[in-house]
Amino acid sequence: MTRNSTLLIVAGLAGTLQLASAGDIIGTVTIKGAPPKEKDITPLKDDAICGKFHADMPTTHFYVVGPNSELADVIVSVQGITGKSTGDAAPPVILNQQGCMYSPGIFAVQTGQKIVVRNSDPTPHNVHSRPQVDGNKEENVLQMPGQADMTFSFSKPEPFLNFECNVHPWMFSWCSVFDHPYFAISGKDGTFKIANVPAGKYTVQAAHRKLGAVTKEVEVTEGAPAKVDFTLEVK
Repeated sequence: MTRNSTLLIVAGLAGTLQLASAGDIIGTVTIKGAPPKEKDITPLKDDAICGKFHADMPTTHFYVVGPNSELADVIVSVQGITGKSTGDAAPPVILNQQGCMYSPGIFAVQTGQKIVVRNSDPTPHNVHSRPQVDGNKEENVLQMPGQADMTFSFSKPEPFLNFECNVHPWMFSWCSVFDHPYFAISGKDGTFKIANVPAGKYTVQAAHRKLGAVTKEVEVTEGAPAKVDFTLEVK
């Protein structure tokens, strides 16, 4: 092998490594200001079947806030990336109906990724997906107790796509659909991690269904995680 051919191979490998370099985006989401008081779900408590699952009055969970203002259920996503969805190959997300409430109440998937809806209750539920973006199919199907899981998926990106139960009108869940895998949901401690983001400069958005969205710029490099924190303000 000649010296020139060796240099070409090394250069080619270096280019491949550079293209393949990636890093994580990590951070914490907090809330500024006092959120509104959660609402009692009185119809759930009064329901002859559903009320048995709740010793105390069930409430909404619009604002899940920790002791140091950590904010959960915020969808953090990289903006400006399209066409990178792993679709049907991505692991399915379970949306469970338990205690006559949806769990999780906030989640996110990729386009084409399966959403498996399960009925863990001894009562019928009516699973009604209500997309607002053309190309995402609306479905409205009855799921009996013990019935097999149902599968949903959506082909177009859409923020906070709504699932509801028409049998139990207090039951809601919201799903954001992305055309890539670079997103995360903040946990109860407010932290999030978006893994294996290709190296580069990005705009990152933190979106809460009630508090709106904020963005920040971040640069991802191979090695140390890129850290970006967000604060969402009660207006």
